[in-house]
Parts: sequence; structure tokens; C-alpha cells
Amino acid sequence: MQRVIPLSVAHEELFQGELALRIPYHRMYGKQYCLPSVALYSAAEYGELRTASVQVDRIYWKALRFAQQHLPDSFLIKRLGVHPSLLPAARFETPYHGISRQDWIVTEHGIKCIENNTDTPTGIPETAFLGNAVVSRYTGLRSASEGMREAMKNAFAELIGHYRNNGYTGTIACACYDWHIEDKCNTEYIMEVIQELGFRAIFVPLETLEIVEGDGLYAGGERIDILYRLYPLEYLIHDADADTGLPVGEALMELVELGKLALINPAQSVLTQSKGFMALIWALFERNELSSDVLGHPLFDGAELKAVQTYLLPTYYENTVFTRQNIPYVAKSYWGREGKGTTLFGEDGAAESEEWGHQEGEEEAAETKQYYTRQPKIYQQRFTMEETGVHTENGLYRGFLLTGAYVIGGRFAGLLPRIGGKITGDMAYYCPAAIRD
Repeated sequence: MQRVIPLSVAHEELFQGELALRIPYHRMYGKQYCLPSVALYSAAEYGELRTASVQVDRIYWKALRFAQQHLPDSFLIKRLGVHPSLLPAARFETPYHGISRQDWIVTEHGIKCIENNTDTPTGIPETAFLGNAVVSRYTGLRSASEGMREAMKNAFAELIGHYRNNGYTGTIACACYDWHIEDKCNTEYIMEVIQELGFRAIFVPLETLEIVEGDGLYAGGERIDILYRLYPLEYLIHDADADTGLPVGEALMELVELGKLALINPAQSVLTQSKGFMALIWALFERNELSSDVLGHPLFDGAELKAVQTYLLPTYYENTVFTRQNIPYVAKSYWGREGKGTTLFGEDGAAESEEWGHQEGEEEAAETKQYYTRQPKIYQQRFTMEETGVHTENGLYRGFLLTGAYVIGGRFAGLLPRIGGKITGDMAYYCPAAIRD
């Protein structure tokens, strides 16, 4: 099956009107980001991704509760790399989560989930709006993301309803940096979904939020009870006010601890965002019978053990299990995003390629490399990605397919295909996902 099919429409012809307004970043870094093409998935692939992504979400959820209830702070700090000031809020057991996006490698030899973005996943307007619009208007196929907006509404209704029942009855603010156009479009799309549910929600540039220590979070004098923030907690916790020196990240998390602010995604998402959590899941899988000593029963049941073995990859806190057996592997920085801080190793243990993302100048490149290099790493067995060709304005591009699968509130919601290098970075191309029945 040909994986990517070009549409009979040019880029500039496609991105006009509402499509251009919704996705103004259809070009990024001086090149196309969104392509006038569709990525095809067979009905069998789509069905397996739907089922498997929900199974993996459930495994993450069970491991999260185990970590919150039974693992000491020292483990969460050392093995997950979580900042100590995030831990009290991260231990709050919120019964619902917001948006997560798993990254899958889909091949004729099977599918594997290689990581899970549970704190601040993006790509939402592309999947929930653009993908559906393009597939319905320009093909006779079915969109792989037709239920995403409804899944978002259900998930936010549950989570906000939970917060309302616990006293967070005031204003909902949706925040990101105002100058970051991609983040702003993602944030505004989520705000629209919240408003569609009948809740009052406002957009607030992240830099204009005001923290009154021990009291609350404010925007233009208006108190905020629930904050959707498209800004990673691992960044936030280190932030300080340039004028006053106030450690704003720590002050914000203290508000969560005091019950004066609720977050979307909840603070617990930082535990599962850490790539160290993938090694934790594999350790719990390999030692499943030992969990009975703590829980009185095994953590994972038979179906979940099979799902881990089928859909996840061996992942460890050190690489010797791979180097001793000449198994190719991948090293990933704990807080790597857009592939940054990832290195591929071959059977001989030699590094083959690494990813640091698009950088503006040597100084930014050096800072980025230093940031990710100093982080701890996990080591994951390598699984070969499917190579495919896509038509771009610069000619045929041969790349590798990575498939994002959104699970929102525990429900499968849609697919985000990206075609990039052997490590999918921020220069990868996106095209909508369609199902070939």
C-alpha cells in the first residue's frame, strides 16, 4: 500500500480562508510543515491503533497510581528526574486527565509505542480540524480523527466537572506565550472546546499572569481557578520573575498544593511525561509478581502483560542489556521534546545519528545541546521505522513515518502522521490521516 498520497491541489490553494486562519503555521522554519497529501492507514492498522493506544493508556494509568502511592520521593527525583518542588502536586490523584499523545511506529511487522506525551501535547488543530477538513473535502476516504473534538469535549467535561465539584468554580484561563503562534492556536482551539461546553474560559498570555503567594493566580485582577497551560512543568518549575526574583514556578505549584488552583493537564502528568517513566513501566512488567508484596495482587493482569510485551519496547535506565547482546538501541533525554536529545546506536554500540532540532544560530544550538546533554537518559530497544516518500515543493522527500495517537480522557481520539528523519524532529512534515477500507 502506498502510504502517502498527494492531493490534486497546491499548497497555497489549499491553505486559504478558514484553513489558513486555523493553521497559520502551515509553513514553519522557512519550509512546508503541512503537506497537501494524506497518509493512508488500512482498516486493520487503524483498528489496532485504536485498541492498542487505549490499552497503553491504561497501563500508564496503573503505573502512575503505583508511583504516586508507593514510590518514595527519592525514586521520583532520581529515576524520573522530577524536580522536588513538583512532587507534592504530582502526588495528587486526579481521576481524569486531559490530552495525551502517544508516538507509534507502524510497520508491516507490527506496531510499537515508543513514547507518550502526557503534559503538553500539541498538533491538536491539525488533527481535530485540518485533518478532517482536508480528508472530507479532497478525498473519498474516511478521516482517522473524526471523533477527536467530541473526545475532547467529553474529557474536559469530566475533568472540569471534577474540579467544579471540589470547589474550583471560578474562571478558567487558557494560557501560553502569546508570541508562539503554534502554541497560541493550540491553546485557543482548546479554549473553544471548553467554551462550547458552556464554561467561561478566557485566553491569557502566559507572561501576564500574576501570582499572589499563598492566595491565588490572577489575570488582569480576575482570579483564576482552573488553568490550562501549554507550557511544560519541567520548564515552569525553574522560572523566576525577572523584576522581583519571585520563583514563579514554585509559587504556582504551591497554589496547587494549597487547593487554590487546578491545572489542565493535572500536575500528575509530569510523572508520566518523564521518559524515565517508560523504564519504570518495563521494570514493573519484568517484576510484576513482586508487586503482590505491596498491593496484595499483581499490578498488571494477563491482558495488560500481553499488551506491554506486544506494544512497548524494552526500556532501561542503563544500556548494558543492549551492548552485551549487540542489540541496536536509542538513548533519550528524560525531558526530550521534538526528538531533541535523542541518539540512535547500532549493533556495535556506535552512535549513528542524533537530533537537536532547528536552531537559530550557534549560540542557541549550543544552549540546546547543553540543556539536553546534561539530563539523565533512558535506553530503549530500537524498532525500525517505515520509510516513505512525500511530495514537497522542493521535490520528493524520503523520510520515516511516525504516527501520533491521541488518547483523551482514556478514549482514542485521532492520528497525527509526521514524516521526518530517523529521529522525528521539529522539521518533520505533517499530513492528515485517512483510512483505506
